[in-house]
Amino acid sequence: MSAIPSHLPGMTVAPGATDREKLAATARQFEAIFVRQMLAEARKTHFGGERLFSSQALDTFNQMQDEHFADATAQSGVLGLAKIIEEQMTRFLPAQKDRD
Repeated sequence: MSAIPSHLPGMTVAPGATDREKLAATARQFEAIFVRQMLAEARKTHFGGERLFSSQALDTFNQMQDEHFADATAQSGVLGLAKIIEEQMTRFLPAQKDRD
């Protein structure tokens, strides 16, 4: 897994963000990590035979492609894992004060 941060909207926490916004961004980041791990494990499968076009460059490209796909998937919310995590963890947040 790469340490390259995502620059997609919604995947970073803005300075001065509320606890709820931080939780939402963190839940999306967790979903992206989860999807990356699933894709990495799926790429490890071999159904016999040798890979015809195997190289270090192709492996790097596939890793970058998987990372981008995972970030875009988490940002779009299509899987819904981040939303479920956010809903479950919201109850642990301190009560918000009114901003007047």
